[in-house]
Order: sequence, then C-alpha cells, then structure tokens
Amino acid sequence: MLEETCTKVSVSTVKRVLYRHKLKGCSARKKQQLQNRHKKARLQFATAHGDKDHTFWRNVLWSDETKIELFGHDDHRYVWRKKGEACKLKNTIPSLKHGGGSIMLWGCFATGGTGALYKIDGIMREENYVDIVNQHLKTSVRKLKLGRKWVFQMDNDPKHTSKVVAKWPKDNKVKVLEWPSQSPDLNPIEMLWAELIKLV
Repeated sequence: MLEETCTKVSVSTVKRVLYRHKLKGCSARKKQQLQNRHKKARLQFATAHGDKDHTFWRNVLWSDETKIELFGHDDHRYVWRKKGEACKLKNTIPSLKHGGGSIMLWGCFATGGTGALYKIDGIMREENYVDIVNQHLKTSVRKLKLGRKWVFQMDNDPKHTSKVVAKWPKDNKVKVLEWPSQSPDLNPIEMLWAELIKLV
C-alpha cells in the first residue's frame, strides 16, 4: 500500500509504530490441532478427573516416548561473551553437516521422581512397547513407592491402542488412566522431555 502511494517510511518509524501498539517479533507457537471429537474427549476427561485429590495424582505413573535430535535441533541458543571470544568452546554449539542423528526414548515418572528411562533401538512397534512395559513398569512402581492403587498413564498412540497392548494391562492387573486423544499438553512428562532436550 505504501509503495502504491510512493510513501517512504524508515525502519525506525515502523519499529516505533509496532512498539506503540505493543507488538513484537516472536516465534509462532505450535498449537495442537483439535477436532470437535478431541475437544469433547478432553472435556469429558476434565469433568471425570477435575475433583480428584492429590492422593490420586500422586499415584499416577506418567509415561511417553520422545525422539531427541542429536546436534540437529533448531533451538536458538544465546550466550554472553566478550569481544574476540566467539570461537571459544564454551560459546559454541557443535554441529554436523547432515545432523547428528536421533535417539528414541521411553520413560516414566510420578510425583516421587523419575522411573525407568529406556533407549529404543529402531522403530517402536507394539511388540516392543509390551516388552518395555514388561521389563520396566513394575520396577519403576517399586522404586517410586507408588501405592497399591497406582494408575498407569499412556497416550492414545496407535501402538498403545492395538489389541496386543490393550491386552497387556488386563493380563497384568494394571489400571490404565483413560486418556483423551491429541492431548500431549495434559501430560506433565512433556515438560520433563523439554528439559532433557535442552540439556542434549
């Protein structure tokens, strides 16, 4: 529009106007895309669990998988450095030409601390998932001293809802927390993964 009227405006004027309107440049936030059925399921979950007290939540064993990019994440890192110290090791981030690969992890935690952390080799399949929970779930429950009424949380990833995985809790007398689809933001383990990813 300004070009059409041959109006020239300096960069500082544009910045001043943006500042006056309290606008600033930011990275766009990622937001889970929810359909009506997801919203309905989340509301049902909130209604069913909104009045649960801290003793219930203290006995939930939260679990999830995450993929961690090694040397390849797009995070902007800032350092405070003096002039001429740009290339000192403490002021640099290692990088590889084609990225450094990635690792896949399964982990769990509860109010009392972290449970097992398991490195997944290759692609996670339903059979792998059953092997992981068979090996690590009960030891994590003992380590975290969860009560007899402990509840296992897993999301609705297709490998978690398969017949093989759905059979496992019944066979092992494990109570599973019903979980709404498309709700990673409700799972506190996501914050734990975010902290771990920052450290890598």
